[in-house]
Amino acid sequence: MKRITAFAVIVMIIFAPARSVRAGEVDEPDVRAMGAVLMDAETGRVLWGKNENTRLAMASTTKIMTAVIALENGDMDSRVTASRRAAMAPKVHMGLLAGEEVRLGDLMLALMLESSNDAAVAIAEHVGGSVEEFCAMMTAKAHSLGAVDTNFETPSGLDSDNHYSTAYDMAVITRYALRNPDFVNLINTRTATFQSSARTYNFVNRNRLLHEFCGANGVKTGFTGKAGQCFVGACRRGDMQLISVVLASGWGSTGREQKWRDNKAIMTHGFDNFRYEQIAEERQPSGAITIERSKTPQIDTVLSKGLKLPLSRQERESIVVDIHMPTAMRAPVQEGQQVGTAKVFIMGTVAEEIPIVTTVGAQRHDLKTSLEKVIDTLLEMGTNEEVNTALPEF
Repeated sequence: MKRITAFAVIVMIIFAPARSVRAGEVDEPDVRAMGAVLMDAETGRVLWGKNENTRLAMASTTKIMTAVIALENGDMDSRVTASRRAAMAPKVHMGLLAGEEVRLGDLMLALMLESSNDAAVAIAEHVGGSVEEFCAMMTAKAHSLGAVDTNFETPSGLDSDNHYSTAYDMAVITRYALRNPDFVNLINTRTATFQSSARTYNFVNRNRLLHEFCGANGVKTGFTGKAGQCFVGACRRGDMQLISVVLASGWGSTGREQKWRDNKAIMTHGFDNFRYEQIAEERQPSGAITIERSKTPQIDTVLSKGLKLPLSRQERESIVVDIHMPTAMRAPVQEGQQVGTAKVFIMGTVAEEIPIVTTVGAQRHDLKTSLEKVIDTLLEMGTNEEVNTALPEF
């Protein structure tokens, strides 16, 4: 087996984000929330966490998934007729009247800018047919993304016995949502005015992070008596997009301010301590293999994909790449065949396994295969035709 040690490597994780190696030996942010996480949006790597896998109520951060399902399944120009159930939704609400008609795209603004609960119910009934069916769609979508510790019972985030998520899952959902340009435009809208069949509405985005933190570009606040103060934030500086989640940062006026402090502390921790490291390149050479029983004496191998991760200084200095593949193998070998693995270790833990593949193929060439070629040639020439005495080369 071959082994190499490196201080730089490569792979890009696209969907189904992995629970990555934690940052090592850097100052921890001071966060009071019961559950919190910091995630790199590009790779899905967890950079810091506190009880990030603990199931907690998540209040109106729920509406991130409400918006995702509506954007993917609804016509934003369609007209929504508010039901009695929507009109009876408790505060925070926009004050919809039963029978009032509103454009779906306008309800989305009420949903995400001011967290209107009646808008959430109206959207759910319009897109899903019922609140219950819409919530089933929300849960199924979450699980398909890898957010398996999440269950939605309301589209608004109001307290319900079996309505829960985790800081990690909310980051996974948000990472997915941020890939939708319409979602990004929605959460970055500062003010909105629109007309329903009954009145004119004016809304202001309640996300203070947009005004108070450099590079902030999302996402959603939340509060209920059970969940406490919650917030999912997003911020881009340079080529790095980070997602922060805090659940149960506190209650009352103290908790209201604490959620902003918690998120700023988490984001600052990320931007101060991490930068992207190109650990490996796609099709980076990984050595040659001797090929037995073939006219091709050896073939080259490469990494099938690259790896780029956000790392702290201590993590960058700890990178080790182990190349596991045979020194020789028998033909036949196919082009692109996996013949080994490059294991990337960060702080002593496997962060990624990159398949090693061949660059070309190699056909088998020995007495048995040569005889088979002779027989095939004779059969193709036919028994009634003159046979050429020149036989294939052994």
